[in-house]
Amino acid sequence: MPKELIDAEGFVFDMDGTLVLGDKASAGQKALPGAVETLELLRERGVPYQIFTNGTARTPEWYANAMRATGLDVRDEEFMTPSTAAAHYLKDKGAGRILVLGREPVWKPLADLGLDVVESPGDGGTYDAIYVGWFREFTFPDLEAATHAIWAGAKLTTASDVPFFAAAGADKRGIGTSFAINAMLKALTGAEAHVLGKPSLDALQVAKSRMGLSPDARIVVVGDDPQLEPKMAN
Repeated sequence: MPKELIDAEGFVFDMDGTLVLGDKASAGQKALPGAVETLELLRERGVPYQIFTNGTARTPEWYANAMRATGLDVRDEEFMTPSTAAAHYLKDKGAGRILVLGREPVWKPLADLGLDVVESPGDGGTYDAIYVGWFREFTFPDLEAATHAIWAGAKLTTASDVPFFAAAGADKRGIGTSFAINAMLKALTGAEAHVLGKPSLDALQVAKSRMGLSPDARIVVVGDDPQLEPKMAN
């Protein structure tokens, strides 16, 4: 076994395509060969881990429960989405009101951490930040609300800025809703979205903190997307 794996203080695993295979809705998952045994070994050795998916279509608790159904040893607090990272990032930055472009699975981790979240299109008030996640219900009023919030000084943050993700069927690609929304907002306002999902270093530091590790701890990142996990690890 490589020394980097033996000496690792913690692990961050991707979900779909790494530990399990699921359908488009991340349901009907099946554990991949060796996944159950890998997590069991880390648990026995007392090595902490986080499972980190870039999706925000479901809450972290929902994903963790779905993984337990496949036989994987995953506690709720060991599963994170970009919204988990966003909650800690925005709270650390002292953000007050957050305009969220997304439904409950997107904003629930923020609310659970005590942030004041307002679901788009909001109430026309002022916001410290905008957070964009999985949002297939996006409408023109949402675009107007977010644009005016940015013009008023709100910082644009997002779960992901990846254009496509793997969908059901080998020849299919799903369109990343947050990528499309970010592109519209940038075209209108010039604002660059601050990414809080993979490959964000902010997200990686949140993962380390959740494992009880120091910011400079040596960890291993395991995933199947060459544009996300290796970039974040490097």
